[in-house]
Amino acid sequence: MQANLHSVKRWQLSGTDYDPQQVHRLRSQTRFSTWTPLNNKTSNLQLFEERMNLVLHWFDLWTDRQRKHLLDSLLTRCTKSQLKYCRDLLIETVPVTQVDFTAVLPRFLSLYVMSFLSPRDLCSAAQVSWHWRVLAEQDCIWASRCIRRGWFLPYTPGDKEYGAWKNHYVSCVSTLDWLSPREAAEQYGTLNQQSMGTTEEEEEKRKERRIRQMIRDKLQEEKRLSMRTRRAWGSYTKPEGARGGSVQTGRSSSGLTFSSWPSLSWPARTVGSPSLCLSQDRGQPMTAAQSWDRVQTSSPSSERLNKASRALSSFTYRPALSHTASPIHLPTPALLLLISDRIPAYELLLSGVRAGVIVVLYDHRGTLSALLTQAERAVSGQRAQRLGLLAPGGTEEIHLLHSSSLSEKTLLTPDQREFWEKLCGWVAPTEEGGGIDIFSPLAASASGVALIQTLTTLTGLEVRAPMGLATGSFQNILSEWSDGSVCTGLSNKQPALQFVCESVLQGWCRQAQWMEEALGELRGGLGPQLQQVGLQARGRALGLFLWEKLCLEELCVSKELNEALMEGFVALTRQEETRPLEFLAVFLTKWSEEKEREESSGEDKLKNKGAPHGSQTCISRISEPPQTALDWRGAVARELHHSECIYLRRLGAVLKVYQEPLTAALNSNRAILSYADIHIILTPVTQILELNRVFQVDLQARLQQWGAQQCVGDVFVKLCSKLRVYTNYLNNYTTALCAIDKCRETKPPFRAFLKRVDRTLATHMLSLQELLLCPVWRIQEYVTLLQALSLHTHPGHPDHTHLSSALNTLLRFREFIQKLKRNSERDRLMEETQEMIQGCPNLSEGNRQLVITQDAALLRSPDERIPDSLRTYEQVSDVGLFLFNDALVLTRRNVYHTPFTLAHRSAHTFLASVALASLAVREITHTRYVSHAFVLEGPCRSWVCATERGEEREHFLSVLRSAITSALTGHQ
Repeated sequence: MQANLHSVKRWQLSGTDYDPQQVHRLRSQTRFSTWTPLNNKTSNLQLFEERMNLVLHWFDLWTDRQRKHLLDSLLTRCTKSQLKYCRDLLIETVPVTQVDFTAVLPRFLSLYVMSFLSPRDLCSAAQVSWHWRVLAEQDCIWASRCIRRGWFLPYTPGDKEYGAWKNHYVSCVSTLDWLSPREAAEQYGTLNQQSMGTTEEEEEKRKERRIRQMIRDKLQEEKRLSMRTRRAWGSYTKPEGARGGSVQTGRSSSGLTFSSWPSLSWPARTVGSPSLCLSQDRGQPMTAAQSWDRVQTSSPSSERLNKASRALSSFTYRPALSHTASPIHLPTPALLLLISDRIPAYELLLSGVRAGVIVVLYDHRGTLSALLTQAERAVSGQRAQRLGLLAPGGTEEIHLLHSSSLSEKTLLTPDQREFWEKLCGWVAPTEEGGGIDIFSPLAASASGVALIQTLTTLTGLEVRAPMGLATGSFQNILSEWSDGSVCTGLSNKQPALQFVCESVLQGWCRQAQWMEEALGELRGGLGPQLQQVGLQARGRALGLFLWEKLCLEELCVSKELNEALMEGFVALTRQEETRPLEFLAVFLTKWSEEKEREESSGEDKLKNKGAPHGSQTCISRISEPPQTALDWRGAVARELHHSECIYLRRLGAVLKVYQEPLTAALNSNRAILSYADIHIILTPVTQILELNRVFQVDLQARLQQWGAQQCVGDVFVKLCSKLRVYTNYLNNYTTALCAIDKCRETKPPFRAFLKRVDRTLATHMLSLQELLLCPVWRIQEYVTLLQALSLHTHPGHPDHTHLSSALNTLLRFREFIQKLKRNSERDRLMEETQEMIQGCPNLSEGNRQLVITQDAALLRSPDERIPDSLRTYEQVSDVGLFLFNDALVLTRRNVYHTPFTLAHRSAHTFLASVALASLAVREITHTRYVSHAFVLEGPCRSWVCATERGEEREHFLSVLRSAITSALTGHQ
């Protein structure tokens, strides 16, 4: 049988007309198929519909397996866009009605939903699946439930520990003591029937509550009566016939005060009317004497009177012991304390400020007017009892602000005079105990005393300052202060205790420099180095206590016990121990066992470890001459000798701990450092040690024969004649530090040696670099002590000439040290700036130095033709402005935030640089569209910048204009 051309029966075409003659006509109009016409769109659409109907008809006749096979073949041949269309069509046709929300929602949303479930429901949810169990047993869900009920976990869960808080909750619930309703009714009674097991103590409590309620009712009644016939404040007169039959006028002084929490800005307040008492339950006031009389008269028996007394114990009122009249107590004036942010470790001081002290922490870069405004805002119209000032300074001047120093010469300038006159106007007069306490040792020099006298004359207030009779960071604050005409109840030797607690002040004065180092690390790293810096600070504190307070080397103990104690204390500083005594006991026991194991079996064991041995060291102290009340020169001389001994011990530690072992290793062909490195690093210290040993011996001989006419100035003159040793040391100091760093990086044996001997008790818990800094500190201590000696030495004294000569020499030498510090700081800042700015040209040219840096926003206006008052700006990027003494460098500043932390860092890319001689500055008026903006106009282009705050703009522009003026003057 011969089939037709298409092999399709007529009934399969669903009623379409089939014309065999038409096939020949379409064949000439198709390509690759006689069924797909290309030119006739109508025929093409008709054929597509006919074929689709045919396939659908076949699809209806096929089985389920055949249909699935066809769908699989079709989907395999589809493109991605066609598959997406099929997906959307399926979602629309068959919508999803049930889905696991924990698999769709983010994890934190799933935990938030589960946090609303009860503990029983959470346990049920944990049985759904492993994924649900992981979510339902998270600590963030169960920790709040435990803490709310007071069930705290007795340990800190590990990083990989799972379900700790849930297990703790289950264990706490399972061990609860619960009572059934019947047992609870038997023990506590019901609402209708009280328990019969009432004890005598409960009955006593109920009686006290009834008495307290009776007092409250009487207070309410007395208040209503007093409000009807209320007289003027302070005009109340007690009527005759009161208790005792005596006539009283005025008000009895009861000393009613409201205690407040210690605060940095809230002064402790006293109620203006001490005859009123305040109930803690209701806060209803009444006349205190009348309430006391009423309670006494309403309690006829002694038992009731005792109960009333116990009830009144919740009041702050206490009855007066006498009936004499006293004036009304006014609120106690607060104390005002100004602290500069350049004070090292000022956070420690703020933590110990006493209640009733108003603290003003001001910016050292600001102006006098800004400081005055800040202080005025702090006092809020009150009158301060005394004014305290803690700012960087010395014995001759105070660096009150970056651009304003307080000295005898600058005090009478118009700005300083106006500042002190306004500031002291808020301080109580001298007759009422008012005055000024300056925490710098101005009273230790003649210039400082003149400054105090001038300030007293200008303000009319008593001015006190330390006399500088102590060495160390800020220990002069704890020494004697200059005499004042008024004493406010505290010892005149320590007026600073009026402002700061004694324990905090003592710790800050002795460890301010070290704490500043620790706090500087904390401010920079926000905690990553907290443990290491904390251990170092603890080690330094331990070294200070053992060597300067306990004098460990002077104790008459055996060498072995001394060694054991030193190792135990060092191990204690390297551990986080909450029970130091137990730790030391265990450590000494282990140390003793190890020593016994090391001994040979034939040697005799040591029986009396606490008895003296031949290896004992006992150094007797120098007998101090008796100190009279006015022997200030003797006090300064003794402080000089004491601090000199500490200084020599530290220099001796460099020789004993570092130089001797390194030299011995070099001689035994096991060199740790070469001879050249040892000579560069340690030889200058040996020369200083020899010089100061002679100075200490001469000073000790003078102290042993101390008298009113004894001289120490010639000893200082002898020391000053050999300051060349210190000059060579300071010139070599930077080279020595660089040599230490280089050897530590390139020589592993030296690195291991430093790790073994640094920060031990033998080195006073200091590192080698810190020990090398001691001569620099000692020069400043010499200046302070010499100024105190000169102040308390009469001009006719034979020692005055030598003291003045030595003081002038050391002052010049101190200026030399400060110059070296400034040069080193300048070089360091230039290197850090060069490394910070990417693509920046060489900055180390000539005498260039960095003046100030400022972060700002770079702005751009869309249309420059718009007037300035209506012009809008958009921020282009963040910029950094680096002002040098001869140029201004602009950088593009990019801020990168560290993931999962609050820390961020800034990266600077060089943008442009302009010479200050060709730079102009113009401020932009503050409008509704822009604020704190200014224009920097260079020779070729200009930049519109804006700062975050107006104070930042004013400060930066003032410094910039000053630098431009200096640059123009230098070019001329």
